Parts: sequence; C-alpha cells; structure tokens
Amino acid sequence: MTRPRFDFDKPVNRDNTLSAKWNYVKESVGVEDALPMWVADMDFETVPEVKTAILDRAQHGIYGYTARSNDYYEAIIDWNLKRHGWKVDKNWITHSPGVVNALFTAVRAFTKPGDGILIQPPVYPPFFRAISMNDCKTVLNPLKVEEGRYVPDLADFADKVGSGSVKLFILCNPHNPVGRLFTQEELRVMGELCLKHGVIVISDEIHSDLLFKPHRHVPFASISEAFAQNTVVCTAPSKTFNLAGLSTSNIIIPNDELRHRYDAANDQVAQKSHNIFGAAACEAAYRHGEEWLDQLMSYIDENRRYAVGFIEARLPQLKVYNPEGTYFLWLDCRSLGLGNQELEHFLLHEAKLWFNQGYTFGKEGDGFVRINIGCQRSTVEEALNRLEQAVHSPVRQG
Repeated sequence: MTRPRFDFDKPVNRDNTLSAKWNYVKESVGVEDALPMWVADMDFETVPEVKTAILDRAQHGIYGYTARSNDYYEAIIDWNLKRHGWKVDKNWITHSPGVVNALFTAVRAFTKPGDGILIQPPVYPPFFRAISMNDCKTVLNPLKVEEGRYVPDLADFADKVGSGSVKLFILCNPHNPVGRLFTQEELRVMGELCLKHGVIVISDEIHSDLLFKPHRHVPFASISEAFAQNTVVCTAPSKTFNLAGLSTSNIIIPNDELRHRYDAANDQVAQKSHNIFGAAACEAAYRHGEEWLDQLMSYIDENRRYAVGFIEARLPQLKVYNPEGTYFLWLDCRSLGLGNQELEHFLLHEAKLWFNQGYTFGKEGDGFVRINIGCQRSTVEEALNRLEQAVHSPVRQG
C-alpha cells in the first residue's frame, strides 16, 4: 500500500526548541532577522515511525547504559545492501557519537604528530581541525573545475600521496560543499594510489543517501576487497533523516586491525557510550524511512531546480554549481568584488541571509557561500528574493 505524500511544504515552528540553527541567530551573527540557511540541519519533521520509536522507548522510564541489538545491526546491513549494493558484515560496524568525532578518533588512531593527511578543498571545515588539533600536517589536493564541474586533480593526487609523507587520506563523498558524487573510476584511481603508497583512507559518506537522480553513491570500501581492507567508512542516519541531535553514527571498518586501533583510540577518551534514543531512531529510520526519503529527495530536487534556475536567470553575475547530491548549493559570489569579510557583512546586513561562508572550507572557498536548501520552498524563495534585492539594490549599483 502506497502512503500518501508527505507534506514537506508544511512549516514547522522551531521557536523555543534550542535549535542551533533558528534560536540563536542574533547571538551568533548579530542580526536578529537574518534567515538561517547555514548548518546541515533540515527543517522537515523526520519519519513518523522514528517519532513513534522514540516515544515508545521513552515510556519505559529508565534510561541507563545501553547496548545495540541484533535488529539494530541488521537494519544497517539491510539498508546498505538495498540502497547502495554494499554487503556489510555486522562485525565491521563500530560506534561514534558523530562522524566528526570519528574523524578525530581516526586521526589519533592511525597517525602520529607530524604525519601528513591529505584532503580535497574546498571541504568540510572539521577536516582541517581534525588534522591541526592532532599536530599533523595538512596536505592539500584541491579539487579543480572542468567544464563547470568539480573533479579530483588526479595528477596532483598522485604526486602528493607518492611523496612519502602522507599517511592518511580523508575523502568526502558525496562532497561537502560542492555536491559531487565521485564516479567509481575516480574513486578507483585514488584508491589504487593509496594502496600503492600505504595511505589509509577515511571515507566520510554521511551524505550518501541524499542523491539526485540519476546519480548514485559508490561506497569506497565496496569497490574491491583490497579497498575494504584499507578503508574506514563513516556513516550515520543523522543527515538523511534529520537526527543529528541524537548523536548516533555507525563507523564501518572491515579490517580487523584497523577496527581494533580505532576502538582503542575511542577507549582512550571514553567515547563508546550509546544514546538510547539514537539507537531507536536509527533502527526505525532504516527499517521504515525509505519512502519518506524518496519523497524528501524529490522535494529537495525541486528546490534545487528552482534555485539554480532563479540564480541563472535573475542573478547571472553569480555562478551556482549544480549539486549531484547533498542539500547544499555552492555559490560563487566573487563577481561582486567583495572580500570575505565584506561578503559576509553584505549578506548578513544587506540581504539578511545567514549562509556558511566559503572561506571556512579553505582558501579555495574564498568568495563562495554554501546554502542549505533542505527547507520549505517558501524559505528558498524568500532567501533568493532577498539576495536578488540586495545584489540589485540602488546603493550597491551606485
């Protein structure tokens, strides 16, 4: 039986919910009426069965230390097989409160101070922090633009991983913020180079369910057994089903030795406790959330098409990169002729828009912004109208 369509147009009042996105705008950026479209947090209610599962568990009234059930692991295994064609073994799955926590843990587990870690900017800011805060060396392999599309610079990648100083490669796929889903061939080339030079791969795949047709996600460890034995895959239901506040991620490590080293690094900071409600939500989401997700991505795809069309037609001086996945737009504002701080001030004070500033994703993001379109269409329309009015304002034109 087919469910009726979910109403993603329905506004959800987030006032007085301690929402980091909505309830602290003035405290964070100093502009009370700035429209927040920054952090990776959607404005949609999650899967109904997730809410039911949390409420059912809450009724028990005792919330002590908890373990994971076989049903929990089977839900993860079934989801990965059905959605991505990847057969995961239960023994490969270990825990982290979040993917960012897992990145820091992996750096501690697999490197020592001074080791090189390769990343591909413009990229998610915690990648930089995980490296610097563990006294490692950041090695940059910036993505390049070819025919209006970001692609890996494979020649530079080969030079960097072949230098002998790189011990770890942190891959972001789907890529945040540019929205690329790397092809199997792109991944294969990078993976073979990492194998050749003894570089372990940490693959952040947290956005792997958020895809626009006909694009598909290729789990890095699924490409070959050799890749699986050299890879730590970071996954979570948090972005897919809007569950970030429940602090539940699943880190998939097929190699026994790597998994033991990862777990040992977690033990060093006592970071192995499980969130009771996160477990209930994760299992329910993977068991019952497929139709909701399919409808969600159709809705966000319509947001994407609307936004890209609007910018191309009415703000042609800006360049928008059409994402293949995630719920972000990566927007090039360099033609406005503003420095990073000037652009941020202009967007906040003139356009009343709170976007992620591109410079936080590395110097390759200077003059760019990341926009979260995982929200009601009315919010997207309001944001783009504000942006158009600010860009075309008489003061600015003068």
